[in-house]
Amino acid sequence: MIKTLGAYIGEYKKAAILTPLLMVLEAMCETATPLLMSMLVDNGVDKGDMSYISRMGVIMLLVAVFGLLCGSMGGVLAARASTGFARNVRKGMNDNIQRFSFSNIDKFSTAGLVTRLTTDVTNIQNSFQMILRMCVRAPFSLIFAMTAAFIVSARMATVYLVAIIVLSIFLYFLVTRAMGTFRKVFEKYDGLNSTVQENVGAIRVVKSFVREDYETKRMDSAVDSIYRLFVKAEGIVVLNAPIMQLAVNTCILVIAWLGAKLIVAGGLTTGDLMALLAYCINILMNLMMVSMIFVMVSMSVASAERVCAVLNEEPDIVNPKDPLMEVKDGSVRFEEVDFAYVRSGKGVPVLKDINLEIKSGETIGIIGSTGSGKSSLVNLISRLYDVTRGGVYVGGKDVREYDLEVLRNEVSVVLQTNVLFSGTIFDNLRWGNKNASDLECIEACKLAMANEFIEALPDKYDTYIEQGGTNVSGGQKQRLCIARALLKKPKILILDDSTSAVDTATDAKIRKSFLEKIPGVTKIIIAQRVSSVKDSDRIIVLDDGRVIGFDSHENLIRDNEVYREVYESQTGNDADFDKAGGEQ
Repeated sequence: MIKTLGAYIGEYKKAAILTPLLMVLEAMCETATPLLMSMLVDNGVDKGDMSYISRMGVIMLLVAVFGLLCGSMGGVLAARASTGFARNVRKGMNDNIQRFSFSNIDKFSTAGLVTRLTTDVTNIQNSFQMILRMCVRAPFSLIFAMTAAFIVSARMATVYLVAIIVLSIFLYFLVTRAMGTFRKVFEKYDGLNSTVQENVGAIRVVKSFVREDYETKRMDSAVDSIYRLFVKAEGIVVLNAPIMQLAVNTCILVIAWLGAKLIVAGGLTTGDLMALLAYCINILMNLMMVSMIFVMVSMSVASAERVCAVLNEEPDIVNPKDPLMEVKDGSVRFEEVDFAYVRSGKGVPVLKDINLEIKSGETIGIIGSTGSGKSSLVNLISRLYDVTRGGVYVGGKDVREYDLEVLRNEVSVVLQTNVLFSGTIFDNLRWGNKNASDLECIEACKLAMANEFIEALPDKYDTYIEQGGTNVSGGQKQRLCIARALLKKPKILILDDSTSAVDTATDAKIRKSFLEKIPGVTKIIIAQRVSSVKDSDRIIVLDDGRVIGFDSHENLIRDNEVYREVYESQTGNDADFDKAGGEQ
Protein backbone atom coordinates (compact mmCIF):
# COMPACT_ATOMS: atom_id res chain seq x y z
CA MET A 1 0.00 0.00 0.00
CA ILE A 2 2.78 2.43 0.92
CA LYS A 3 4.65 1.56 -2.27
CA THR A 4 1.52 2.10 -4.38
CA LEU A 5 0.68 5.48 -2.87
CA GLY A 6 4.31 6.57 -2.65
CA ALA A 7 4.58 6.46 -6.43
CA TYR A 8 2.07 9.34 -6.62
CA ILE A 9 4.14 11.82 -4.62
CA GLY A 10 5.87 12.48 -7.94
CA GLU A 11 7.08 16.03 -8.42
CA TYR A 12 6.40 16.85 -4.75
CA LYS A 13 9.21 14.66 -3.39
CA LYS A 14 11.39 17.69 -2.63
CA ALA A 15 8.65 19.32 -0.54
CA ALA A 16 7.90 15.98 1.13
CA ILE A 17 11.57 15.59 2.16
CA LEU A 18 12.16 19.21 3.26
CA THR A 19 9.05 19.38 5.46
CA PRO A 20 10.20 16.75 8.02
CA LEU A 21 13.66 18.37 8.16
CA LEU A 22 12.09 21.75 8.93
CA MET A 23 9.87 20.13 11.57
CA VAL A 24 12.93 18.66 13.31
CA LEU A 25 14.57 22.11 13.35
CA GLU A 26 11.38 23.64 14.77
CA ALA A 27 11.31 20.97 17.51
CA MET A 28 14.95 21.72 18.34
CA CYS A 29 14.16 25.43 18.67
CA GLU A 30 11.15 24.64 20.86
CA THR A 31 13.33 22.43 23.11
CA ALA A 32 16.10 25.00 23.32
CA THR A 33 13.84 27.81 24.57
CA PRO A 34 13.27 26.47 28.14
CA LEU A 35 17.02 25.78 28.50
CA LEU A 36 17.84 29.32 27.43
CA MET A 37 15.21 30.65 29.82
CA SER A 38 16.76 28.62 32.64
CA MET A 39 20.18 30.11 31.90
CA LEU A 40 18.71 33.60 31.71
CA VAL A 41 17.09 33.24 35.15
CA ASP A 42 20.05 31.58 36.87
CA ASN A 43 22.89 33.58 35.33
CA GLY A 44 21.12 36.85 34.58
CA VAL A 45 18.10 37.57 36.78
CA ASP A 46 19.43 36.01 39.97
CA LYS A 47 22.80 37.76 39.55
CA GLY A 48 21.37 41.05 38.27
CA ASP A 49 23.53 40.89 35.11
CA MET A 50 21.59 43.04 32.58
CA SER A 51 24.12 42.55 29.78
CA TYR A 52 23.74 38.78 30.10
CA ILE A 53 19.95 39.16 30.15
CA SER A 54 20.15 41.27 26.95
CA ARG A 55 22.38 38.78 25.15
CA MET A 56 20.23 35.83 26.13
CA GLY A 57 17.10 37.77 25.16
CA VAL A 58 18.48 38.38 21.67
CA ILE A 59 19.50 34.72 21.35
CA MET A 60 16.05 33.58 22.50
CA LEU A 61 14.41 35.96 20.01
CA LEU A 62 16.56 34.64 17.17
CA VAL A 63 15.80 31.04 18.15
CA ALA A 64 12.07 31.83 18.30
CA VAL A 65 12.11 33.58 14.91
CA PHE A 66 14.09 30.73 13.35
CA GLY A 67 11.66 28.18 14.80
CA LEU A 68 8.75 30.25 13.50
CA LEU A 69 10.27 30.38 10.01
CA CYS A 70 10.90 26.63 10.01
CA GLY A 71 7.35 25.93 11.18
CA SER A 72 5.82 28.31 8.61
CA MET A 73 7.89 26.99 5.71
CA GLY A 74 7.16 23.43 6.82
CA GLY A 75 3.43 24.19 6.85
CA VAL A 76 3.52 25.67 3.35
CA LEU A 77 5.59 22.82 1.92
CA ALA A 78 3.43 20.19 3.67
CA ALA A 79 0.27 21.76 2.23
CA ARG A 80 1.82 21.85 -1.23
CA ALA A 81 3.03 18.25 -1.01
CA SER A 82 -0.24 16.85 0.40
CA THR A 83 -2.57 18.64 -2.01
CA GLY A 84 -0.34 17.76 -4.94
CA PHE A 85 -0.18 14.17 -3.77
CA ALA A 86 -4.00 14.06 -3.54
CA ARG A 87 -4.28 15.52 -7.04
CA ASN A 88 -1.95 12.85 -8.42
CA VAL A 89 -3.84 10.06 -6.64
CA ARG A 90 -7.20 11.27 -7.98
CA LYS A 91 -5.76 11.56 -11.47
CA GLY A 92 -4.21 8.10 -11.20
CA MET A 93 -7.52 6.62 -10.04
CA ASN A 94 -9.45 8.32 -12.82
CA ASP A 95 -6.91 7.24 -15.45
CA ASN A 96 -7.13 3.64 -14.27
CA ILE A 97 -10.93 3.72 -14.16
CA GLN A 98 -10.94 4.87 -17.78
CA ARG A 99 -8.95 1.73 -18.66
CA PHE A 100 -11.39 -0.57 -16.88
CA SER A 101 -13.39 -3.07 -18.86
CA PHE A 102 -17.04 -3.61 -18.00
CA SER A 103 -16.06 -6.56 -15.80
CA ASN A 104 -13.72 -4.30 -13.76
CA ILE A 105 -16.44 -1.68 -13.38
CA ASP A 106 -18.81 -4.38 -12.13
CA LYS A 107 -16.54 -4.90 -9.08
CA PHE A 108 -17.03 -1.33 -7.82
CA SER A 109 -20.32 0.46 -7.33
CA THR A 110 -20.62 3.96 -8.76
CA ALA A 111 -21.19 5.33 -5.26
CA GLY A 112 -18.13 3.43 -4.04
CA LEU A 113 -15.93 4.96 -6.71
CA VAL A 114 -17.24 8.45 -5.92
CA THR A 115 -16.46 7.94 -2.22
CA ARG A 116 -12.96 6.72 -3.04
CA LEU A 117 -12.27 9.70 -5.32
CA THR A 118 -13.55 12.24 -2.80
CA THR A 119 -13.78 11.33 0.90
CA ASP A 120 -11.13 8.61 0.92
CA VAL A 121 -8.55 10.67 -0.96
CA THR A 122 -9.24 13.64 1.33
CA ASN A 123 -8.58 11.43 4.36
CA ILE A 124 -5.30 10.27 2.84
CA GLN A 125 -4.35 13.85 2.00
CA ASN A 126 -4.95 15.02 5.58
CA SER A 127 -3.02 12.07 6.99
CA PHE A 128 -0.13 12.63 4.59
CA GLN A 129 0.10 16.24 5.68
CA MET A 130 0.01 15.14 9.32
CA ILE A 131 2.70 12.53 8.68
CA LEU A 132 4.97 15.12 7.10
CA ARG A 133 4.51 17.56 9.98
CA MET A 134 3.14 16.19 13.24
CA CYS A 135 4.35 12.59 12.81
CA VAL A 136 7.87 14.01 12.70
CA ARG A 137 7.54 17.03 14.96
CA ALA A 138 5.69 15.37 17.87
CA PRO A 139 7.99 12.35 18.35
CA PHE A 140 11.18 14.39 17.89
CA SER A 141 9.92 17.13 20.19
CA LEU A 142 9.05 14.45 22.76
CA ILE A 143 12.51 12.87 22.51
CA PHE A 144 14.31 16.24 22.61
CA ALA A 145 12.27 17.41 25.61
CA MET A 146 12.87 14.16 27.52
CA THR A 147 16.59 14.35 26.77
CA ALA A 148 16.75 17.96 27.91
CA ALA A 149 14.75 17.14 31.06
CA PHE A 150 17.23 14.37 31.97
CA ILE A 151 20.12 16.79 31.33
CA VAL A 152 18.56 19.29 33.74
CA SER A 153 17.68 16.71 36.41
CA ALA A 154 17.56 12.95 35.85
CA ARG A 155 15.73 12.46 39.16
CA MET A 156 12.95 14.89 38.25
CA ALA A 157 12.69 13.63 34.66
CA THR A 158 11.84 10.18 36.01
CA VAL A 159 8.39 11.58 36.86
CA TYR A 160 7.79 12.24 33.15
CA LEU A 161 8.99 8.79 32.21
CA VAL A 162 6.49 7.15 34.58
CA ALA A 163 3.69 9.42 33.27
CA ILE A 164 4.56 8.57 29.66
CA ILE A 165 4.44 4.82 30.29
CA VAL A 166 1.07 4.99 32.10
CA LEU A 167 -0.46 7.34 29.51
CA SER A 168 0.87 5.29 26.59
CA ILE A 169 -0.93 2.19 27.86
CA PHE A 170 -4.16 4.12 28.35
CA LEU A 171 -3.95 5.93 24.99
CA TYR A 172 -3.22 2.68 23.18
CA PHE A 173 -6.46 1.30 24.59
CA LEU A 174 -8.40 4.37 23.40
CA VAL A 175 -6.85 4.39 19.93
CA THR A 176 -7.49 0.70 19.23
CA ARG A 177 -11.12 1.10 20.33
CA ALA A 178 -11.60 4.13 18.06
CA MET A 179 -9.88 2.62 15.00
CA GLY A 180 -12.51 -0.08 14.41
CA THR A 181 -15.36 2.41 14.67
CA PHE A 182 -13.77 4.83 12.22
CA ARG A 183 -13.35 2.02 9.68
CA LYS A 184 -17.09 1.34 9.85
CA VAL A 185 -17.80 5.04 9.27
CA PHE A 186 -16.12 5.10 5.87
CA GLU A 187 -17.88 1.94 4.79
CA LYS A 188 -21.17 3.72 5.53
CA TYR A 189 -20.21 6.60 3.24
CA ASP A 190 -20.75 4.32 0.21
CA GLY A 191 -24.34 3.78 1.28
CA LEU A 192 -24.86 7.49 1.83
CA ASN A 193 -23.47 8.41 -1.59
CA SER A 194 -25.59 5.69 -3.22
CA THR A 195 -28.73 7.10 -1.59
CA VAL A 196 -27.89 10.65 -2.66
CA GLN A 197 -27.10 9.54 -6.21
CA GLU A 198 -30.34 7.63 -6.59
CA ASN A 199 -32.44 10.34 -5.02
CA VAL A 200 -31.02 13.26 -6.99
CA GLY A 201 -30.61 11.34 -10.25
CA ALA A 202 -34.19 10.07 -10.17
CA ILE A 203 -35.79 13.12 -8.59
CA ARG A 204 -38.47 13.30 -11.30
CA VAL A 205 -39.49 9.70 -10.62
CA VAL A 206 -39.52 10.39 -6.89
CA LYS A 207 -41.85 13.33 -7.36
CA SER A 208 -44.02 11.51 -9.90
CA PHE A 209 -44.69 8.72 -7.40
CA VAL A 210 -44.90 11.14 -4.42
CA ARG A 211 -42.09 9.28 -2.65
CA GLU A 212 -40.37 12.31 -1.12
CA ASP A 213 -41.15 11.15 2.43
CA TYR A 214 -39.76 7.69 1.73
CA GLU A 215 -36.55 9.09 0.23
CA THR A 216 -36.23 11.52 3.14
CA LYS A 217 -36.45 8.62 5.58
CA ARG A 218 -33.79 6.71 3.60
CA MET A 219 -31.49 9.71 3.74
CA ASP A 220 -32.18 10.27 7.44
CA SER A 221 -31.36 6.62 8.12
CA ALA A 222 -28.05 6.79 6.21
CA VAL A 223 -27.04 10.09 7.82
CA ASP A 224 -28.10 8.93 11.28
CA SER A 225 -26.04 5.76 10.94
CA ILE A 226 -22.89 7.78 10.18
CA TYR A 227 -23.75 10.23 12.97
CA ARG A 228 -24.03 7.47 15.59
CA LEU A 229 -20.74 5.90 14.55
CA PHE A 230 -18.93 9.24 14.59
CA VAL A 231 -20.35 10.08 18.01
CA LYS A 232 -19.18 6.70 19.28
CA ALA A 233 -15.68 7.13 17.84
CA GLU A 234 -15.30 10.76 18.87
CA GLY A 235 -16.67 9.89 22.33
CA ILE A 236 -13.72 7.55 22.75
CA VAL A 237 -11.12 9.91 21.28
CA VAL A 238 -12.32 12.93 23.28
CA LEU A 239 -11.26 11.18 26.50
CA ASN A 240 -7.71 12.06 25.45
CA ALA A 241 -8.09 15.68 26.55
CA PRO A 242 -9.28 15.28 30.17
CA ILE A 243 -6.90 12.38 30.82
CA MET A 244 -3.99 14.33 29.41
CA GLN A 245 -4.97 17.44 31.38
CA LEU A 246 -5.10 15.38 34.56
CA ALA A 247 -1.65 13.97 33.81
CA VAL A 248 -0.22 17.44 33.09
CA ASN A 249 -1.63 18.95 36.28
CA THR A 250 -0.47 15.96 38.35
CA CYS A 251 3.04 16.17 36.91
CA ILE A 252 3.17 19.92 37.53
CA LEU A 253 2.19 19.43 41.17
CA VAL A 254 4.72 16.63 41.67
CA ILE A 255 7.50 18.57 39.90
CA ALA A 256 6.68 21.77 41.83
CA TRP A 257 6.68 19.93 45.16
CA LEU A 258 9.85 17.93 44.53
CA GLY A 259 11.53 20.90 42.82
CA ALA A 260 10.82 23.20 45.75
CA LYS A 261 12.41 20.70 48.14
CA LEU A 262 15.47 20.35 45.88
CA ILE A 263 15.85 24.12 45.54
CA VAL A 264 15.78 24.49 49.31
CA ALA A 265 18.32 21.65 49.58
CA GLY A 266 20.50 23.27 46.92
CA GLY A 267 20.17 20.46 44.41
CA LEU A 268 18.17 22.46 41.85
CA THR A 269 18.05 26.06 40.65
CA THR A 270 14.98 28.21 40.04
CA GLY A 271 15.76 28.29 36.32
CA ASP A 272 16.01 24.51 36.20
CA LEU A 273 12.58 24.20 37.83
CA MET A 274 11.09 26.61 35.26
CA ALA A 275 12.61 24.53 32.45
CA LEU A 276 11.28 21.27 33.91
CA LEU A 277 7.77 22.72 34.21
CA ALA A 278 7.92 23.86 30.58
CA TYR A 279 9.10 20.40 29.48
CA CYS A 280 6.26 18.83 31.45
CA ILE A 281 3.66 20.47 29.25
CA ASN A 282 5.78 19.92 26.14
CA ILE A 283 6.28 16.19 26.75
CA LEU A 284 2.70 15.33 27.67
CA MET A 285 1.11 17.47 24.94
CA ASN A 286 3.33 15.85 22.33
CA LEU A 287 2.35 12.46 23.70
CA MET A 288 -1.31 13.38 23.21
CA MET A 289 -0.46 14.56 19.71
CA VAL A 290 1.17 11.21 18.97
CA SER A 291 -2.00 9.42 20.09
CA MET A 292 -4.13 11.62 17.80
CA ILE A 293 -1.75 10.87 14.95
CA PHE A 294 -2.38 7.17 15.48
CA VAL A 295 -6.13 7.79 15.30
CA MET A 296 -5.88 9.83 12.11
CA VAL A 297 -3.50 7.42 10.45
CA SER A 298 -5.68 4.45 11.41
CA MET A 299 -8.67 6.24 9.88
CA SER A 300 -6.75 6.81 6.70
CA VAL A 301 -5.54 3.20 6.47
CA ALA A 302 -9.08 2.04 5.65
CA SER A 303 -9.33 4.81 3.04
CA ALA A 304 -5.89 3.98 1.65
CA GLU A 305 -6.84 0.32 1.23
CA ARG A 306 -9.97 1.31 -0.71
CA VAL A 307 -8.04 3.74 -2.91
CA CYS A 308 -5.28 1.20 -3.58
CA ALA A 309 -7.92 -1.34 -4.60
CA VAL A 310 -8.81 0.98 -7.50
CA LEU A 311 -5.21 1.96 -8.31
CA ASN A 312 -4.04 -1.68 -8.34
CA GLU A 313 -7.00 -3.06 -10.25
CA GLU A 314 -5.66 -4.43 -13.52
CA PRO A 315 -7.97 -4.11 -16.54
CA ASP A 316 -9.29 -7.52 -17.55
CA ILE A 317 -9.24 -6.52 -21.20
CA VAL A 318 -6.04 -5.10 -22.69
CA ASN A 319 -4.49 -4.73 -26.10
CA PRO A 320 -2.60 -7.75 -27.41
CA LYS A 321 1.00 -7.55 -28.55
CA ASP A 322 1.21 -6.35 -32.17
CA PRO A 323 -2.56 -5.76 -32.44
CA LEU A 324 -4.41 -5.69 -35.75
CA MET A 325 -5.11 -2.10 -36.79
CA GLU A 326 -7.72 -2.69 -39.48
CA VAL A 327 -11.09 -4.44 -39.53
CA LYS A 328 -11.60 -5.98 -42.95
CA ASP A 329 -15.42 -5.98 -43.01
CA GLY A 330 -18.52 -6.24 -40.85
CA SER A 331 -18.85 -10.02 -40.77
CA VAL A 332 -19.36 -11.61 -37.34
CA ARG A 333 -18.89 -15.19 -36.24
CA PHE A 334 -19.45 -16.88 -32.88
CA GLU A 335 -17.76 -20.25 -32.41
CA GLU A 336 -18.84 -22.40 -29.44
CA VAL A 337 -19.10 -19.34 -27.19
CA ASP A 338 -19.87 -19.54 -23.49
CA PHE A 339 -19.96 -16.43 -21.32
CA ALA A 340 -20.42 -15.76 -17.60
CA TYR A 341 -20.21 -12.63 -15.48
CA VAL A 342 -17.45 -13.49 -13.01
CA ARG A 343 -17.72 -11.92 -9.57
CA SER A 344 -15.61 -13.05 -6.62
CA GLY A 345 -14.24 -15.98 -8.62
CA LYS A 346 -17.67 -17.39 -9.46
CA GLY A 347 -19.93 -16.97 -12.44
CA VAL A 348 -23.12 -18.48 -13.78
CA PRO A 349 -23.11 -18.83 -17.61
CA VAL A 350 -25.53 -16.43 -19.28
CA LEU A 351 -24.61 -17.55 -22.80
CA LYS A 352 -24.11 -21.21 -23.67
CA ASP A 353 -22.76 -22.88 -26.78
CA ILE A 354 -23.40 -19.97 -29.17
CA ASN A 355 -22.61 -20.67 -32.84
CA LEU A 356 -23.58 -17.93 -35.31
CA GLU A 357 -22.34 -16.53 -38.60
CA ILE A 358 -23.40 -13.09 -39.81
CA LYS A 359 -22.42 -11.78 -43.22
CA SER A 360 -21.11 -8.28 -43.74
CA GLY A 361 -23.92 -5.83 -44.55
CA GLU A 362 -26.70 -8.02 -43.16
CA THR A 363 -29.42 -6.66 -40.92
CA ILE A 364 -29.84 -8.99 -37.97
CA GLY A 365 -32.58 -8.81 -35.38
CA ILE A 366 -32.27 -10.27 -31.88
CA ILE A 367 -35.31 -11.06 -29.80
CA GLY A 368 -35.84 -12.89 -26.55
CA SER A 369 -37.29 -12.59 -23.08
CA THR A 370 -35.74 -10.42 -20.38
CA GLY A 371 -32.57 -12.09 -19.09
CA SER A 372 -32.14 -14.29 -22.13
CA GLY A 373 -28.66 -12.83 -22.84
CA LYS A 374 -29.32 -10.40 -25.70
CA SER A 375 -27.15 -7.54 -24.39
CA SER A 376 -24.47 -9.97 -23.23
CA LEU A 377 -24.27 -11.39 -26.75
CA VAL A 378 -23.65 -8.07 -28.51
CA ASN A 379 -21.26 -6.83 -25.80
CA LEU A 380 -18.87 -9.59 -26.83
CA ILE A 381 -18.66 -8.27 -30.40
CA SER A 382 -17.02 -4.98 -29.41
CA ARG A 383 -15.09 -6.79 -26.67
CA LEU A 384 -16.70 -4.95 -23.80
CA TYR A 385 -16.39 -8.37 -22.16
CA ASP A 386 -14.28 -11.37 -23.11
CA VAL A 387 -15.79 -14.79 -23.73
CA THR A 388 -15.43 -17.50 -21.11
CA ARG A 389 -15.02 -20.15 -23.79
CA GLY A 390 -14.82 -20.16 -27.58
CA GLY A 391 -14.19 -17.17 -29.82
CA VAL A 392 -15.88 -14.16 -31.41
CA TYR A 393 -14.63 -13.13 -34.84
CA VAL A 394 -15.11 -9.80 -36.60
CA GLY A 395 -13.88 -9.37 -40.14
CA GLY A 396 -12.58 -12.94 -39.98
CA LYS A 397 -10.26 -12.26 -37.01
CA ASP A 398 -10.67 -12.98 -33.31
CA VAL A 399 -11.69 -9.76 -31.53
CA ARG A 400 -8.87 -10.39 -29.03
CA GLU A 401 -6.34 -9.79 -31.81
CA TYR A 402 -7.52 -6.22 -32.56
CA ASP A 403 -6.42 -2.92 -31.09
CA LEU A 404 -9.28 -2.03 -28.74
CA GLU A 405 -9.73 1.50 -30.07
CA VAL A 406 -9.77 0.30 -33.67
CA LEU A 407 -12.29 -2.45 -32.91
CA ARG A 408 -14.64 -0.21 -30.94
CA ASN A 409 -14.54 2.49 -33.58
CA GLU A 410 -15.58 -0.07 -36.20
CA VAL A 411 -18.18 -1.72 -33.94
CA SER A 412 -20.42 1.13 -32.81
CA VAL A 413 -22.78 0.29 -29.96
CA VAL A 414 -25.82 2.20 -28.79
CA LEU A 415 -26.18 0.79 -25.30
CA GLN A 416 -29.43 -0.03 -23.56
CA THR A 417 -28.90 2.85 -21.13
CA ASN A 418 -28.81 6.03 -23.20
CA VAL A 419 -26.52 8.68 -21.73
CA LEU A 420 -26.10 12.26 -22.88
CA PHE A 421 -23.62 14.67 -21.36
CA SER A 422 -23.94 18.31 -20.40
CA GLY A 423 -23.16 20.43 -23.46
CA THR A 424 -24.74 21.34 -26.77
CA ILE A 425 -26.26 18.83 -29.17
CA PHE A 426 -23.20 19.30 -31.39
CA ASP A 427 -20.94 18.54 -28.41
CA ASN A 428 -22.82 15.32 -27.69
CA LEU A 429 -22.82 14.20 -31.32
CA ARG A 430 -19.07 14.70 -31.61
CA TRP A 431 -18.51 12.08 -28.95
CA GLY A 432 -18.90 9.77 -31.94
CA ASN A 433 -16.33 11.67 -33.98
CA LYS A 434 -14.61 14.69 -32.47
CA ASN A 435 -13.61 15.93 -35.92
CA ALA A 436 -17.07 15.65 -37.48
CA SER A 437 -18.23 18.71 -39.39
CA ASP A 438 -21.57 20.36 -38.76
CA LEU A 439 -22.85 18.89 -42.04
CA GLU A 440 -21.81 15.35 -41.01
CA CYS A 441 -23.59 15.78 -37.68
CA ILE A 442 -26.75 16.93 -39.42
CA GLU A 443 -26.63 14.02 -41.89
CA ALA A 444 -26.27 11.53 -39.02
CA CYS A 445 -29.27 13.10 -37.29
CA LYS A 446 -31.30 12.81 -40.48
CA LEU A 447 -30.50 9.11 -40.64
CA ALA A 448 -31.54 8.71 -37.00
CA MET A 449 -34.73 10.77 -37.56
CA ALA A 450 -33.51 13.33 -35.03
CA ASN A 451 -33.12 16.32 -37.35
CA GLU A 452 -36.81 17.19 -37.35
CA PHE A 453 -37.17 17.72 -33.59
CA ILE A 454 -33.75 19.42 -33.38
CA GLU A 455 -34.71 21.98 -36.00
CA ALA A 456 -37.84 22.77 -33.98
CA LEU A 457 -35.74 23.76 -30.96
CA PRO A 458 -35.02 27.50 -30.50
CA ASP A 459 -31.23 27.05 -30.66
CA LYS A 460 -31.36 24.00 -32.96
CA TYR A 461 -28.03 22.10 -32.80
CA ASP A 462 -26.62 24.60 -30.30
CA THR A 463 -29.34 23.70 -27.79
CA TYR A 464 -27.78 22.95 -24.41
CA ILE A 465 -28.37 19.44 -23.10
CA GLU A 466 -28.59 19.17 -19.33
CA GLN A 467 -26.58 16.50 -17.51
CA GLY A 468 -28.09 13.10 -18.29
CA GLY A 469 -30.25 14.59 -21.06
CA THR A 470 -33.03 15.52 -18.64
CA ASN A 471 -34.39 18.27 -20.92
CA VAL A 472 -35.15 15.94 -23.85
CA SER A 473 -37.61 13.06 -24.05
CA GLY A 474 -36.63 9.39 -23.96
CA GLY A 475 -37.25 8.97 -27.68
CA GLN A 476 -35.27 12.10 -28.55
CA LYS A 477 -32.41 10.94 -26.36
CA GLN A 478 -32.37 7.57 -28.14
CA ARG A 479 -32.27 9.17 -31.56
CA LEU A 480 -29.40 11.47 -30.55
CA CYS A 481 -27.47 8.45 -29.26
CA ILE A 482 -28.06 6.61 -32.55
CA ALA A 483 -26.83 9.65 -34.51
CA ARG A 484 -23.77 9.83 -32.28
CA ALA A 485 -22.99 6.16 -33.05
CA LEU A 486 -23.47 6.71 -36.79
CA LEU A 487 -20.87 9.49 -36.81
CA LYS A 488 -18.21 6.86 -36.17
CA LYS A 489 -19.01 5.47 -39.63
CA PRO A 490 -18.68 1.91 -38.33
CA LYS A 491 -18.64 -1.37 -40.19
CA ILE A 492 -21.00 -2.83 -37.56
CA LEU A 493 -23.81 -0.90 -35.87
CA ILE A 494 -25.43 -2.43 -32.78
CA LEU A 495 -28.67 -1.03 -31.40
CA ASP A 496 -29.35 -2.53 -27.98
CA ASP A 497 -33.09 -1.91 -27.58
CA SER A 498 -32.31 1.64 -28.66
CA THR A 499 -35.67 2.48 -30.20
CA SER A 500 -37.89 1.27 -27.37
CA ALA A 501 -38.99 4.84 -26.55
CA VAL A 502 -39.57 5.74 -30.21
CA ASP A 503 -43.03 5.42 -31.76
CA THR A 504 -43.50 2.64 -34.30
CA ALA A 505 -43.74 5.04 -37.27
CA THR A 506 -40.43 6.71 -36.44
CA ASP A 507 -38.89 3.31 -35.73
CA ALA A 508 -39.90 2.17 -39.23
CA LYS A 509 -38.43 5.35 -40.77
CA ILE A 510 -35.11 4.77 -38.97
CA ARG A 511 -34.90 1.20 -40.24
CA LYS A 512 -35.78 2.33 -43.76
CA SER A 513 -33.09 5.03 -43.74
CA PHE A 514 -30.54 2.47 -42.57
CA LEU A 515 -31.50 0.14 -45.42
CA GLU A 516 -31.20 2.88 -48.03
CA LYS A 517 -28.30 5.00 -46.74
CA ILE A 518 -25.91 2.53 -45.07
CA PRO A 519 -26.51 -0.79 -46.86
CA GLY A 520 -22.89 -1.96 -46.42
CA VAL A 521 -22.97 -1.65 -42.64
CA THR A 522 -23.82 -4.75 -40.63
CA LYS A 523 -26.77 -3.79 -38.43
CA ILE A 524 -27.64 -5.79 -35.31
CA ILE A 525 -30.88 -4.69 -33.68
CA ILE A 526 -32.03 -5.89 -30.28
CA ALA A 527 -35.71 -5.22 -29.72
CA GLN A 528 -38.67 -6.26 -27.63
CA ARG A 529 -41.09 -5.50 -30.48
CA VAL A 530 -41.31 -7.96 -33.33
CA SER A 531 -42.22 -5.05 -35.62
CA SER A 532 -38.73 -3.62 -35.07
CA VAL A 533 -36.94 -6.75 -36.34
CA LYS A 534 -39.35 -8.55 -38.68
CA ASP A 535 -37.88 -6.88 -41.80
CA SER A 536 -34.35 -7.99 -40.87
CA ASP A 537 -32.53 -10.41 -43.15
CA ARG A 538 -32.45 -12.89 -40.27
CA ILE A 539 -33.53 -12.90 -36.64
CA ILE A 540 -31.76 -14.52 -33.67
CA VAL A 541 -34.14 -15.97 -31.08
CA LEU A 542 -32.54 -16.31 -27.64
CA ASP A 543 -33.94 -18.25 -24.70
CA ASP A 544 -32.09 -18.79 -21.43
CA GLY A 545 -28.72 -17.96 -23.02
CA ARG A 546 -29.10 -20.31 -25.98
CA VAL A 547 -29.87 -19.66 -29.65
CA ILE A 548 -33.10 -21.52 -30.39
CA GLY A 549 -33.74 -19.91 -33.77
CA PHE A 550 -31.85 -18.02 -36.48
CA ASP A 551 -33.81 -17.41 -39.65
CA SER A 552 -36.07 -14.98 -41.49
CA HIS A 553 -39.29 -13.69 -39.95
CA GLU A 554 -41.46 -15.89 -42.18
CA ASN A 555 -39.50 -19.08 -41.50
CA LEU A 556 -39.42 -18.45 -37.75
CA ILE A 557 -43.19 -17.98 -37.62
CA ARG A 558 -43.54 -21.29 -39.38
CA ASP A 559 -40.89 -23.30 -37.56
CA ASN A 560 -40.13 -21.62 -34.19
CA GLU A 561 -42.75 -21.93 -31.47
CA VAL A 562 -41.21 -19.33 -29.13
CA TYR A 563 -40.98 -16.68 -31.85
CA ARG A 564 -44.51 -17.47 -33.05
CA GLU A 565 -45.88 -17.03 -29.53
CA VAL A 566 -44.13 -13.67 -29.13
CA TYR A 567 -45.46 -12.51 -32.49
CA GLU A 568 -49.01 -13.56 -31.74
CA SER A 569 -48.96 -11.99 -28.26
CA GLN A 570 -47.84 -8.64 -29.70
CA THR A 571 -49.99 -8.50 -32.81
CA GLY A 572 -53.07 -10.35 -31.64
CA ASN A 573 -53.06 -12.23 -34.97
CA ASP A 574 -52.95 -15.94 -35.60
CA ALA A 575 -49.63 -16.65 -37.30
CA ASP A 576 -51.06 -19.47 -39.40
CA PHE A 577 -53.81 -17.15 -40.65
CA ASP A 578 -51.23 -14.49 -41.51
CA LYS A 579 -49.13 -16.96 -43.49
CA ALA A 580 -52.18 -18.00 -45.44
CA GLY A 581 -52.54 -14.44 -46.62
CA GLY A 582 -55.50 -13.48 -44.47
CA GLU A 583 -56.29 -10.06 -43.13
CA GLN A 584 -53.34 -8.46 -41.33
